[in-house]
Formats: sequence, structure tokens, C-alpha cells
Amino acid sequence: MELEFSALTDVGRLRANNEDAVVVMPDHGLVVLADGMGGYNAGEVASALAVNLISSELARWLDQAAHLASARDVRRAMEICVDNANREIFDTANTNEACSGMGTTLVMAVAHGATLVVGHVGDSRAYRWRAGALVQLTRDHSLLQEQIDIGLITPEEAAASANRNLVTRALGVEDTVLLDAQEVPMEPGDVYLLCSDGLNDMVTDDGIAAVLESHAPLDNLARRLVDAANEAGGRDNVSVVLIRAAETPKKSGVLSKLLRK
Repeated sequence: MELEFSALTDVGRLRANNEDAVVVMPDHGLVVLADGMGGYNAGEVASALAVNLISSELARWLDQAAHLASARDVRRAMEICVDNANREIFDTANTNEACSGMGTTLVMAVAHGATLVVGHVGDSRAYRWRAGALVQLTRDHSLLQEQIDIGLITPEEAAASANRNLVTRALGVEDTVLLDAQEVPMEPGDVYLLCSDGLNDMVTDDGIAAVLESHAPLDNLARRLVDAANEAGGRDNVSVVLIRAAETPKKSGVLSKLLRK
């Protein structure tokens, strides 16, 4: 299945620096997005380590084994790469005083034939737009999600809570981390969105759906999503990656230029 990619990251309206990081490798069908956290520049260090380590190691594995691998094999490779990156971030945070307390959330995807293998840690999300419906594929590892799950608060109350950024799982916080991974069958016309919480904290699912229902070029959709987050206040860095499954076969995928503002 031929895929098109577009990615965009933006510092937002209130932050002085961008702690999000994104890597897109269209030749490998690979996307990695991380949202760093920590004092000073430590969040930038954590997110950069995550996307660079995971993408480089996983790309090497895909070069060697993807043609023989099953989707389950891809999931296992993703888990190993994330575990290795987590250990590197954890060790750096505990040996470099300037990086103490840093960590990062993560969402990633690997296209394997007609299957998109999606993994995440924390509250960075993946969505699917198909036939007029937006579905959130990932489930946040966050305090608010746990409170919703046990009925302490409603999703509407969670959206207005001051505790939106309290995650219960992240890379670099402990010496091990669990990647939640799933295999998602793709269909022609699907659009997949991977994003940091700077998007979904500022734009409702209905607002995201209103953008994705357009058949505009992916670059245009990515810009509209980021602009919507900033117009709503832009309280955080915002990063988006869009993947569109082609309606008809093409000779090659298209990577749109990654922009950093």
C-alpha cells in the first residue's frame, strides 16, 4: 500500500522552546514523535534521544528483516528499540545533573504491508480518519484517563481539568517501560494522525475531524491543525504527523518537508 506523509512541529504561543521531536522515514514507512518533559532544555534532550535512537535502530532492523517479518515481529522490534531508548534516556537523566528528571512521551507507527503497527507511551496520541469518522486508536497513560476509567470524572470534566499533563508512563522515568502496541488494518483513503498533546489539549476531536474531512493536500491539513491549536491559545508545543493511504497505487510515497517554527 502506497502512503503519503506530512509532518509539522511548532513551538506554540507561550513556550520559549520546542520540546517535541519528530522523525519521518517514508522509505521505511516509519514515524516517531516524542513530547519531552523536564526542566530547562532537558525535555528537548529526552525527545531528541527518543526519536533518533528509535528511528535509527528500527530502520536498520527493517532494512535487514522487514521482507521476512510478520506484523508481530515488527511489534517486537518496536518494543526492543523503545526499551533501548528508554534505558539511554534513564541513564542520561541519572548521570547528567542538567538532565535530571527528564522524560518523554512517545507515539510511533510502522507501515507493514496493509497493516499499520502503532505504539505509544504516555499521552501522545494516534487517530484514524476513515469514511467520515474519527477514532482515537491509543489510550492515554495519564492520571485523568485512570480517573475516567474508574468513573471518578467524566471526559468532559477531564477536558477542563488542570491535571491534563500528568502522565503515568513515560520514557526515561524508570529503567524499564512498557510500549502499548497494536496492529491496525489500513484501507485506501484512510488518514492517520499522530500528535503531541499540544494538539488535542487545544482542539477537540470534533475540531480535528472537521479538518481531516477535507481532501486537501496533507501539508495543508497539517498546517490547519497546528494553526487551530495556536488559535485556541497554543499553550504547548504542537506536533502532528499525517499518513494517508493512497486511493490508487503510486510509484512512490511522498514525504512533505518537515517544518520547525
